Amino acid sequence: MSKELTTLLSRDQIHDRIKEMGAQITADYQGQQVHLICILKGASLFLADLARAIDLPVSLDFMAVSSYGKGTKTTGEVRITKDLDAAIQNMNVIIVEDIVDTGLTLNYLRGLLENRGPRSVKIATLLDKPSRRIQPVTVEYVGFTIPDAFVVGYGLDYAERYRNLRDVCVLDPTATSAGA
Repeated sequence: MSKELTTLLSRDQIHDRIKEMGAQITADYQGQQVHLICILKGASLFLADLARAIDLPVSLDFMAVSSYGKGTKTTGEVRITKDLDAAIQNMNVIIVEDIVDTGLTLNYLRGLLENRGPRSVKIATLLDKPSRRIQPVTVEYVGFTIPDAFVVGYGLDYAERYRNLRDVCVLDPTATSAGA
């Protein structure tokens, strides 16, 4: 691992926690189907592992939103760059996100999806960073609460780099300012 990265959560910690989250979702929706909506690109690795940890019928769809551009700070404006492929009416929807930061994106998405007539809308996130919250958001399934640091790995990136790391790592801030 390069000197600009420090491991925050190991692959074993991540794997164990996702198994627990899958068991909780299985218990909460016993005998029902859940529809997981992955927020691309960052949540894709989390989605794959979470879907396998849920012992229920699971369907999948994908959305892409933009609020960061290529920087490390949100612009505050949420844009849908890829919408769902199918209707979600009467479904048990779980939005699968990599990290909850300001709360702006997830509040927008929850409202947007609730207007489409699902049975329920809940949120599952691998990482929660409550110290950065601008807007309160209810997150029903949280993998880990983390400090205010810029993290990469396990799907999270900086300028499309580091997504393939198996651990979640803190990226040294000087690496982002130096054009890493």
